[in-house]
Amino acid sequence: MTDGLRWGILATGGIARLFTNDLTLNGFDVRAAGSRSLESAEAFVSDFDVPTAYGSYEELVADPGIDAVYVATPHPWHAANALLAIEAGKHVLIEKPFTLNEAEARRVADAARDRGVLALEAMWTRYLPHMERVREIAASGVLGEVRSLIADHTQKLPDDPTHRLNALELGGGALLDLGIYPVSFAWDLFGAPSTIQSTAVFRSTGADVEISVQFGYDDGRIASTFSSSDAAGPNRAVVLGTEARIEIDPVWYTPTSFRVVQPDGTVLEEFRSDVVGRGMHFQAAALERLVAEGRLDGGDVLSTEESVAIMGTLDRIRAEIGLRYPGEE
Repeated sequence: MTDGLRWGILATGGIARLFTNDLTLNGFDVRAAGSRSLESAEAFVSDFDVPTAYGSYEELVADPGIDAVYVATPHPWHAANALLAIEAGKHVLIEKPFTLNEAEARRVADAARDRGVLALEAMWTRYLPHMERVREIAASGVLGEVRSLIADHTQKLPDDPTHRLNALELGGGALLDLGIYPVSFAWDLFGAPSTIQSTAVFRSTGADVEISVQFGYDDGRIASTFSSSDAAGPNRAVVLGTEARIEIDPVWYTPTSFRVVQPDGTVLEEFRSDVVGRGMHFQAAALERLVAEGRLDGGDVLSTEESVAIMGTLDRIRAEIGLRYPGEE
């Protein structure tokens, strides 16, 4: 790529490494990384041949040679770190979920609007080639009347109670780490639900380990999702219409294949992904394109306001299952 934005990476954990690897593989301009310790930042930039390491987030966002910041900290710090970068005049790509709750999301969205920068949620699945085609097919009429969506996100993850995934004070639990994917998928195809029914199982730490969510819509459509952090399932997704269905192969939220199948088994279309790396760079390309076009609202794939509304949906789910994070207003 040429003439793109200059990126800074805020935090140097596992997700930051996956994202930065995809950026470097695909020719993006990564200028610096910041961590709470200079040693961690230096190790990170050395691994990815990035020019500059900073031992604080404040130094990173103050760098005049950076245009956009990827926020890769745990959920409870997304809002504060995004606001830090926004105040410095940087565009922000905020790792999903956008924030911890809707109130934080609103503050981030308002601050970005007031500062004249873009705040985009890093829901990377939305920008993958197969998902772009799924949206086109769902809107084309080839499925007939689209009636339902079924998706699971299930993994066998560490059960250590001190692990981030299981610690309430770190926003741990299946909903925000895993459930956000099928919830966002349902929003992508069907929009805001009119009804929500949720059931959850909890660890001894209070974090949700399994959660089932069903969305209902005024026109009769239904979206059913299941997420688990202690059992690995098929990780498939299906969009059902009266004339055909879309069967998305494992792992549906990563670059993969799908088929459009009629009720009699006739395959109308097959799609296969050809992606360099993990595919996390597509969201960075979207941010750069939106900035170039002056679309600081986040555009049509995932607007900033939709990310705020999705956080509101997650709040409603948590209220129904009785899940509250420490320190929430």
